[in-house]
Amino acid sequence: MIRALLFDLDNTLYSEATGLETGVLQRMNQFVADIFNLPFSEAGKFRREHAKPYGTTLEWLMREKGFAEPERYFSYIHPEGEEDCLEPDHVLRLMLNSIPLPKAVLTNAPREHAERILAKLGIAECFIGVYDIWFNELLGKPNPKAYLRALDASGFALGETLFVDDLPKYVKGYADLGGPAVLKDEMNRFPDLPCRRIQTIYELPEVLDEIGMKAS
Repeated sequence: MIRALLFDLDNTLYSEATGLETGVLQRMNQFVADIFNLPFSEAGKFRREHAKPYGTTLEWLMREKGFAEPERYFSYIHPEGEEDCLEPDHVLRLMLNSIPLPKAVLTNAPREHAERILAKLGIAECFIGVYDIWFNELLGKPNPKAYLRALDASGFALGETLFVDDLPKYVKGYADLGGPAVLKDEMNRFPDLPCRRIQTIYELPEVLDEIGMKAS
């Protein structure tokens, strides 16, 4: 029985077609290119290969490269105005408010970014908490501590909290802990993964009808 919902933010609560996350990835690659004096065309592959064992690019830079300026990294990756490509999503707000369960956000981004996105979408009031990368002491998903700290702070129980994310490794991280999870696979990239999938966040009520929920 599901009694609470825990959401990822980027490309989960809005469509990847907005291009917002594409811009984030481009700035990540440029940041890496600048640090390592690489051509931009090579930086993406370099970053993906080296950061793969970690939850975030920042964690890789700090652990392996001695990088110690997370504030500078975040201000570059998530500048003010990045949310301008979004529009208020009244349908999403209505859907979230129609689900009689407490909801929270768990993101590997900083809180400033999360607050701008939620405000632009018009859904900030739908959540009882936003647990960002600073809250998790710069340890992001899929580190088990990231999920467990957010659940503890929100008062949610792992086995009764449905987690929704757009990245398979983050969904797997939560499922490996024993929690129910859904992958938002907007472009149908992962049809063979052994997990429940949705293509849009608007399908969530159907999932809850199938697996069962209990109003808090």
